[in-house]
Amino acid sequence: MKIMRNIGAALAITATAALVSTTVNAQAPVSIKGVGTWGSLTNYQKHEGPFWNSNIAKATGGQIVGDIKPLTELGLKGFEIMRLLKLGVFDFAYGLPGYVAAENPIFEGADLSSLTQDIDTQRKVAKAYFPTLEKAFAETYNAKLLQLYPFPSQMLWCKGNVGGIGDLKGKKIRVYATTLGDFVEGVGGTSVTVPFAEVIPALEKGVVDCGITGTMSAYKAKWYQVADHAYTLRVGWGLAFGAMNMNKWNALGAEKQKALMAEINKQTDAMWLETATEDAVAIACLTGGKCDIGETAKMKLVKPTAADLKQRNKVAAEVILARWAERCGKDCAANWNKTVGPVVGMKAEAK
Repeated sequence: MKIMRNIGAALAITATAALVSTTVNAQAPVSIKGVGTWGSLTNYQKHEGPFWNSNIAKATGGQIVGDIKPLTELGLKGFEIMRLLKLGVFDFAYGLPGYVAAENPIFEGADLSSLTQDIDTQRKVAKAYFPTLEKAFAETYNAKLLQLYPFPSQMLWCKGNVGGIGDLKGKKIRVYATTLGDFVEGVGGTSVTVPFAEVIPALEKGVVDCGITGTMSAYKAKWYQVADHAYTLRVGWGLAFGAMNMNKWNALGAEKQKALMAEINKQTDAMWLETATEDAVAIACLTGGKCDIGETAKMKLVKPTAADLKQRNKVAAEVILARWAERCGKDCAANWNKTVGPVVGMKAEAK
């Protein structure tokens, strides 16, 4: 009987320990290891970094904790990010669809060059195309797409006179995505791929005549030290994504997924709002206006005319959309025409 009592006591202790362990595990924090975009730019400094390194832990009472570093600090290239996320090296990644478009042109569809000239329309485009990208991220990278957000709009910064879209003909222009190359070639220029950090020396040496990047990126990288004309035709938005490894997402469970999404939605709204104001601030700082964030540059401001925008429409339809439809295929183009097409009033058709 004594032996039976001891066995019963042992079983009771074991059951209690298992219950305590289950309770502790249910409340154990989840750690998210992430990689961000450029450490020198606003999106990382104000949003990506603070969100994962401090804000998410506070918002969830320590149930979700993050650790993120920018790709620039980690020494990574943009095209490597999602491949590493797929392998589980990172749990969460921010990046640009242009960097993953080599895997599938479908990733370009929410930020095709020059199609949208205002941020409200661009957000509608992102919303319309989100389900398409969500499916593509899942199939290509085993990743859960959680957000789309913009960098400041992409414009042209040139060394030498540029008075309008016609002056881009014959110029060598730095691009970082295929769709931007389509725009450049559509207006009669030559697209040149140059890493961001090497644009200033490329401008100095005449390797390129102009470079495409975001407004604040151009200011913070001091492209104005060489470029002297700011042509503010919007040729893209640098639309970015935030995505999580699908296995990690599924392991969070419904409660933590809901908590995380609530905070990510707040962050996404803040990013869109920030970008809406950054364009004006950066352009003012670059072109002799009021600048509260640093030195004022003296680039010549060149705004697109009605004729420029009309020519842009022609290039968009006949070159940018046509080439993309050819790359992406009939079904892909048909899907774009049903989702994004009505937002921008255009149609993607291969020529």
